[in-house]
Amino acid sequence: MVFSRETQLSGPTTKRVRIYDVAQAAGVSVATASKALNDTGRMTEETRSRVKEAASNLGFRPNAMARGLIQRRSFTVGLLTNDTYGRFTLPLMAGVSEELVDQGVSVFLCTIEDDPALAKIHVDAMLDKQVDGIIASGKRIDRQLPVDLTNLNVPVVYAFTQAPAEAVSLVSDDAGGSREAVEWLKTLGRRRIVHVTGPKSFASVEERAGAYRTSVGGSGSVLFGTWSEQWGHEAVSQLWSVGGDKPDAIFCGNDQIARGVVDALRERDVSVPDEVSVIGFDNWEIVAAATRPPLTTIDMNLKALGREAGRLVLALAAGETVEPGIRKLPCQLVIRQSCGGVLRN
Repeated sequence: MVFSRETQLSGPTTKRVRIYDVAQAAGVSVATASKALNDTGRMTEETRSRVKEAASNLGFRPNAMARGLIQRRSFTVGLLTNDTYGRFTLPLMAGVSEELVDQGVSVFLCTIEDDPALAKIHVDAMLDKQVDGIIASGKRIDRQLPVDLTNLNVPVVYAFTQAPAEAVSLVSDDAGGSREAVEWLKTLGRRRIVHVTGPKSFASVEERAGAYRTSVGGSGSVLFGTWSEQWGHEAVSQLWSVGGDKPDAIFCGNDQIARGVVDALRERDVSVPDEVSVIGFDNWEIVAAATRPPLTTIDMNLKALGREAGRLVLALAAGETVEPGIRKLPCQLVIRQSCGGVLRN
């Protein structure tokens, strides 16, 4: 990290703090102060710490423009997404920001909807700003963004969107999350487990349904529909309109479906979780916490996925070798009251 000779002191005063002031406060030379702040040169850890403490106390801040000119970096990373609602991108961006803030790197967010022309404008703007790298994110893992990001002069990492085969790509382990949900229901003694999920056209739906079928064996039943509370209501109506044993557990493809399922069961005076356990998928907290009872669900760990995307794009920007291919990050079961069992977060 390279520091300029002077930066603006925070607060109401207009006095400017210079590296000379830091050196004087720490009792070292200007050269030693510069090396300490850049984590270079030979000196004792006590001296390095003393200089950094003096800089912090004085409010000395690096000049990002000067630092960028010297290191030929902008210390910004572009985040490109067509998830304009922000359901997946916002937690992912929070993770990216957490990973990059300690590196002095800012995130430059551009939403492109599904408009190729708008996407090109934003990519060109990122390149004009000389971003150190781009993270491409979407709203489903089986659709590409409407822009070609291959052969750019900056590294690109894909997160929660379809990527070229030769790219570095990150997704949540949908199958693993599905297995964890079903196995937890089985440990609770549930044996008639039904899976109510979204449209077959989604790769994540097929992956979760496949893992569910494997976990329950030949006794499984999958109902495909839409990503909505209404579909959760309709699915319960279908299940309760036929004869025979009713489900004692319903594993849902997302939290909205699960909330509709819980509401429909309550309308039929079916106790959740005493008679039927319910598990969702997403851990969309605004939905899960407002469900009555609060919803047990699978967290896709999008923030952790964002942190890993940030780490990888910086590694690529630094010239490190990163093997291409898809990396699947584990999901996590978040247990609340809708399925019974011991609570854990």
